[in-house]
Amino acid sequence: MSTFSVTLPSGAAWTPQFVQALDEDKCIGCGRCFKVCPRGVLELVGLNDEGEYVHVDEDGDDDEEYEKKVMKIAHGELCIGCTACSKICPKKCYTHGAAEV
Repeated sequence: MSTFSVTLPSGAAWTPQFVQALDEDKCIGCGRCFKVCPRGVLELVGLNDEGEYVHVDEDGDDDEEYEKKVMKIAHGELCIGCTACSKICPKKCYTHGAAEV
């Protein structure tokens, strides 16, 4: 199989690297990746002491329901392969890969 590539206007070939996984153990929930993602792929969630996802209220009233905040790949199908999330991540939480065609 071959990978999906694009020919840029300059004539150069570019292979998008789509988000595949996010290491929640490394994630510090800083939100940098969320802010740079142009497609709404990510979501900030809380993890409770049992490892279950908890909705994070934007006004911060639910801090007692979770142990820590982490990023979650909520809509991986919207990823365009730009890798902006991994470029800005201070903890290198992301794994990306090319799409096979």
